[in-house]
Amino acid sequence: MPALFGPAGNSESFKARGHKHLHEVPDYLLSFGLDCFEYQCGRGVKISEEKAKAFGELAKEKGIRLSIHAPYYISLSSVEEEKRDNSIRYLVDSAKAAKAMGATRIIAHSGSCGKITREHALELAKDTLSRALVTLDELGLGEITVCPETMGKVNQLGNLEEVLELCSLDERLVPCIDFGHLNARTFGGIATQQDYVAILDAIQNKLGNDRAKRFHSHFSKIEYTLKGGEKAHLTFEDQTFGPEFEPLAELIAQRDLSPTFICESAGTQAEDASSMKQMYQKYLK
Repeated sequence: MPALFGPAGNSESFKARGHKHLHEVPDYLLSFGLDCFEYQCGRGVKISEEKAKAFGELAKEKGIRLSIHAPYYISLSSVEEEKRDNSIRYLVDSAKAAKAMGATRIIAHSGSCGKITREHALELAKDTLSRALVTLDELGLGEITVCPETMGKVNQLGNLEEVLELCSLDERLVPCIDFGHLNARTFGGIATQQDYVAILDAIQNKLGNDRAKRFHSHFSKIEYTLKGGEKAHLTFEDQTFGPEFEPLAELIAQRDLSPTFICESAGTQAEDASSMKQMYQKYLK
């Protein structure tokens, strides 16, 4: 199975073309040659079951694979038990919407370290995520894959090692490797193809071949500061900040991997996702 490419939400060109409605999204994506879409629930899961089902059926008919980005305010590592319990509820709400929509994956932020150690934050996150999986199973939502995401700010829980450790809790967990975030939190640490090799090898070594082959991914160029990391998402037009996709595209093709790539460029995510797919296709045998 080849890699999949699509946007996080809609580019500015969606409205510029006169589109307004969710049911117009699949044909819009097909006009760019794309094959997946990440529905955004960052501000809360507000889509009705009826609307989710209708969109999911249309997307399936058009060959568009779906995922959902769970609310941004999930904090698996909060020191406040109520916030961790709420985070489980947000994951459940996201999974319910995903099931109605026919989406197979929900992507979740892991939270911040705050004033506690990274080790303590990771243990809290592992406990919260474990309890979330039990709850999802109890509610008949166990087939929805949860994807903990690597984060872009230095003080956030979610460097590569931490996300892989979270995913080691259960074989159903699949990492969301945000290469822009990793580059930002390491102040430009993804500069060569060998840097990508190290990341892909780390996934395989920790989680095995299956998840290394089908990991989830976010990709965009991201402005960062040398103090905090991530500052702002950019477009592929930017020539100052990375990372560059082409070296990764070559590796994905060479290794016969089939990740889902969701582009999170600022306003040109469909256009840049299309560019990513074209780069990748150059290297397919």
